Amino acid sequence: MVHLIKLRGFAVFMTMAFLNAFVDLGHKIVVQNTVFKVFEGPVQVILTAVLNALILLPFVLLFTPAGYLSDRYSKPQVMRKAAAAAVVLTLLITLCYTLGLFWPAFALTLLLGVQAAIYSPAKYGYIKELVGATRLTSANGAIQAVSTVAILAGVFFFSLLFEHFLAGTLPLDTADALTRIAPIGWWLVGCSVLELLLAFRLPARPAGAPDLRLDFAHYRRFGYLRDTLRTVRGRESTWLSIVGLAIFWAIAQVVLAVYPAYAKAALGLHDTVIVQGLLACSGFGIVAGSLLTAWWSRDHIETGFVPIGAFGVSFALLLIPSLGGLLPQAAAFVLLGLCGGLFVTPLNALIQYNAGEHERGQILAANNFVQNLLMLGFLLLTVLLSLQGIASRGLFFALLLVAFGGALFTVYKLPHALVRIIASLAITQRYRIEVIGFDRMPQQGGVLLLGNHVSWIDWAVLQIASPRPIRFVMERAIYERWYLKWFLDSFGVIPIGGVASRDALAEVRTALNAGEVVGIFPEGAISRSGHLGEFKRGYEAAAKDASGVIVPFYLRGLWGSTFSRSSARLRVLRRGGIRRTIVCAFGAQQPLSLPAEQVKRRVFDLSIEAWERYTKRLDTIPSAWLTTAKRMGGDMVCADTLSGGLSGWRFITGVILISRCMRRRCREQNLGLLLPTSNGGAIANLAALMLGKTVVNLNYTASVEATQAAIAKAGIRTVFTSTRFLERLEKRGIDGRALVAGTALYPLEDFQPQISQARRIATLLQAVLLPGWLLKLLYMKRVPLESPAAILFSSGSEGVPKGVMLSHRNIMANIKQISDVLNTEDNDVLMATLPIFHAFGLTAATLMPLVEGIPMVCHPDPTDAIAIGKAVAEYRGTILFGTSTFLRLYAKNARVHHLMFESLRIVVAGAEKLASDVREAFKIKFAKEVYEGYGATETTPVASTNLPDRLDTTFWKVQENNKPGTVGMPLPGSSFRIVDPNTLVELPTGEDGLILIGGTQVMLGYLDDPERTAQVIVEMAGTRWYKTGDKGHLDADGFLTIVDRYSRFAKLGGEMVSLTAVEEQVRRVLGDPELDVCAVNLPEPKKGEQIVLLVAGGATPGEAIRKALLESGANPLTIPSEYREVTEVPKLGSGKTDFARAKALAQQVL
Repeated sequence: MVHLIKLRGFAVFMTMAFLNAFVDLGHKIVVQNTVFKVFEGPVQVILTAVLNALILLPFVLLFTPAGYLSDRYSKPQVMRKAAAAAVVLTLLITLCYTLGLFWPAFALTLLLGVQAAIYSPAKYGYIKELVGATRLTSANGAIQAVSTVAILAGVFFFSLLFEHFLAGTLPLDTADALTRIAPIGWWLVGCSVLELLLAFRLPARPAGAPDLRLDFAHYRRFGYLRDTLRTVRGRESTWLSIVGLAIFWAIAQVVLAVYPAYAKAALGLHDTVIVQGLLACSGFGIVAGSLLTAWWSRDHIETGFVPIGAFGVSFALLLIPSLGGLLPQAAAFVLLGLCGGLFVTPLNALIQYNAGEHERGQILAANNFVQNLLMLGFLLLTVLLSLQGIASRGLFFALLLVAFGGALFTVYKLPHALVRIIASLAITQRYRIEVIGFDRMPQQGGVLLLGNHVSWIDWAVLQIASPRPIRFVMERAIYERWYLKWFLDSFGVIPIGGVASRDALAEVRTALNAGEVVGIFPEGAISRSGHLGEFKRGYEAAAKDASGVIVPFYLRGLWGSTFSRSSARLRVLRRGGIRRTIVCAFGAQQPLSLPAEQVKRRVFDLSIEAWERYTKRLDTIPSAWLTTAKRMGGDMVCADTLSGGLSGWRFITGVILISRCMRRRCREQNLGLLLPTSNGGAIANLAALMLGKTVVNLNYTASVEATQAAIAKAGIRTVFTSTRFLERLEKRGIDGRALVAGTALYPLEDFQPQISQARRIATLLQAVLLPGWLLKLLYMKRVPLESPAAILFSSGSEGVPKGVMLSHRNIMANIKQISDVLNTEDNDVLMATLPIFHAFGLTAATLMPLVEGIPMVCHPDPTDAIAIGKAVAEYRGTILFGTSTFLRLYAKNARVHHLMFESLRIVVAGAEKLASDVREAFKIKFAKEVYEGYGATETTPVASTNLPDRLDTTFWKVQENNKPGTVGMPLPGSSFRIVDPNTLVELPTGEDGLILIGGTQVMLGYLDDPERTAQVIVEMAGTRWYKTGDKGHLDADGFLTIVDRYSRFAKLGGEMVSLTAVEEQVRRVLGDPELDVCAVNLPEPKKGEQIVLLVAGGATPGEAIRKALLESGANPLTIPSEYREVTEVPKLGSGKTDFARAKALAQQVL
């Protein structure tokens, strides 16, 4: 309820609801207790019934004007006027008490009913305006609870005052009773005045239908009554909800009328406090039931409680006349209220949800009309039965029959609701379901739900999340299993498959035209990779000539569950916590004509929302790592080719010891690291993160100028490195100390003599014996999830490096995305060779295995093919991340035996385009497919990847996850958009445009550079998108093809020529796929620009290249104007071409 109270005006509204119920009940209690004290037998029952009828009658007679006022005027304005009327009425009531005028006071109950009848539609209609559709159930539960608390408080408070003023003596008559309790009236007046003052604090809302007019002639002929009831009757869900509520409250009215006489006759009770207290116990139950329903249905409407509540009410009505003693009676009333709360709260929410904006007052007034008409009818029947001499016990058993019949009817009409709640109770023992976009589900009309399919219980989660019943389309082979068919028929399942598919699609069309909700999983099978499969187009035929809308949905949290087809290892990794969170996101309504590829794209977009919700609760990197390392215990978590392996406990020990050394030497926030991919590099990164620092892994392959610029930009004053690593860099011609000149440089080896053996043993014992939470408390600084965890300076392949700030949430989200699509196996071992100053090396190859508990083997040099091959073979590596350049080295090195890579199950290439010859060479030599991925430092970095195809051996269908030449589909929680680079308007499928990447892994921004951040980050519909600068297109299945960088085009003769295409054309024409060339565009006075080709090694003279291109019939625009031989084409540490240096080199040699 806390989240509701924080909403502006809701606390005021709740207080008004409390005071309104408190005042109405106060007068009723005074009159009812007077009847109880003065009258006996049937007269008492009849007068009590009439008193209740006086409150109910205005709801029947005034339902049209009440609804009209609520719809015509602003609802807060109507409530203010009604509150003012309450002040006047309570003054008149107080006057009657003072003068001992019982029958006028009795009659004034009718006017209080009039005030309540006008107040009620405005009050309940205002709830949705105040909190929105998503929080309707919670808000209704809160208001129901507050109103019931008011009733409880009123029962006790006014009954105690009543008994106090009577001083334990029986009044002589009604006049004597009223004059003695007259001071109670001033309490009523005071509460009414307070309610009026609060009414002026309600947030203003515009009138719903200011042009609405009331035709009194039509009203006198009951025309409005007929129209509204006809409208309500035409909406089965609304009508059944109203009837259900009416029956419950009619039963409640009879209980209130009959029980005092039953208590006096059967239980011998004469104290009004005790009698009213027992009745009030039902209020405690209603509070509990309402709050339980509100808690359970925080962001959806759970109708499954309706049949459970109905049967519970029946059982309570059986117990009340069957049990003796005050405690059993109290327990029976608590049960009655509890089950009543479960019953009425979702029904109230359904009525409000299904009511249109400008008809809500009329619908709620109709609800009041039917409820109060039925209550009057039940009270009248009670009077007639009492006059016939039927005892109060017999009336209870009559109510039992009515309630039980109603419960059977709810099961008959809502079988899916009962099954749904049973499924919900089972599922929510282990899973917490959260709903996004609840208000995007249309309240009426045909709806076609289309989304992802990741588990066996997707249907149940969707049904729990949806406020409307869903008819699912299901594979006929599953539907026809004898033990399922009867159950599925109760849900109206539509079987599809085989020769009857056309009939099934026709049935879908019929259901949509009938205004039903139909759910289809367009993939046709449960995902075997956690990724979206092909969206079949069958639904398009069903949607043709149908009426309704498409609502896309996305389910997050079930991949990796027991009900998915994920690996056993991933299920263990995703098992954390008492309950797993499932996010069900509904998207914006789309036209039924939307083709499958567009629907799939919207589902990808929707996945961003679901992952945004999920990632807000993730641990920070060090917290998640420490939990995993404790779980790994004595098992190996990290090894390198020089120093061997480390267990989880030893790794924790190393991190704690190094972090202590770092704490004393680095006071600033940003901490520099100049380390290779190794055990030490991994430990140093985690040690810095444990201190709450932001790590900056410096690029040791960059120029001194670029590195110094990065150090200055990040404000780094302290750098940790390794003496042995500096020596290795020096052998390669790199002066590591010059790179970080001006900073305090600390080699990690220097710390070893400073750490005593006793300290090491003590720390190791702590790592082994202390629980994870205590280690975090002792050694980990807690930081916000959104705080920067790392600053990575971009490759600088096209200019000055930029400091990319990645938060803990960015990195943790990308870790989970990568791990999910890898579908981690029990025997997985990751071969880490990429440098940790590179985003791919830091996130995917270092932090991901450490956080997810995948053993990693490090080697500092990604070009050392022999050592890497030996490490993969020795440790039985299964996962390898690399670049096209590095993978080419492995495939071409004759000393790398094909059996060295035998254990690999997945090889992913990123950071640069995967050359087709590298893919083929790797496949021929190692019999391993290379899967191309894509991303950017600004996206942490992985945004998409191809994956192995998966075979469904049940239905013999292949889930296609790999299309060579593309970079795959976006990761779960990410999405691509292809837009016009100038207008950012989304382009059609297959058309080239600017690639945007959206997802939780999109960076915080560039370090101290809001202008450049604003240039590349654009927010659309609440989602942040990164403008990659790449040109590409999406195919119908959502696979992305990269054409080139927008900056890597030359404008010649008014046409844009891709420089990458020029390079590939040269290699193809010369028949040398490994030819190291780089095309750059430089200014040219006559044509504006010219293409210059840099050729490494001088193997092929420029003239020979030009001649070969001309003979091949190449487009003249794609033939370079100038050719220059260079020793080597400049490269970055990641193996990518350094285009900025290449361009500078071309300018020098021209």
